[in-house]
Amino acid sequence: MKLEDKLFLVTFNADNQSHISVKDQAICAQCREKPCINGCPADCWEHEKEKNEVLVSFEGCLECGTCRIICPHGNIDWKYPRGGFGVKYKFG
Repeated sequence: MKLEDKLFLVTFNADNQSHISVKDQAICAQCREKPCINGCPADCWEHEKEKNEVLVSFEGCLECGTCRIICPHGNIDWKYPRGGFGVKYKFG
């Protein structure tokens, strides 16, 4: 089974509060590689070039923590969603 097929089985109960945020956009503006964008398996991060900001769409987050681990500046505030919200895996 391909990764895309497995991800199709995942469901989300999205909260109205984000569990992920950028601590300081000025730090992201200086970061050339922006590994959070390329490293997220759910493709939740994007670079808004006009404002030179890094944005996150937390609703589809797989809660793997890759973004906070891969950020070389420790600039991502990440915690698990509130109880009852977030990702729901099926079939392991």
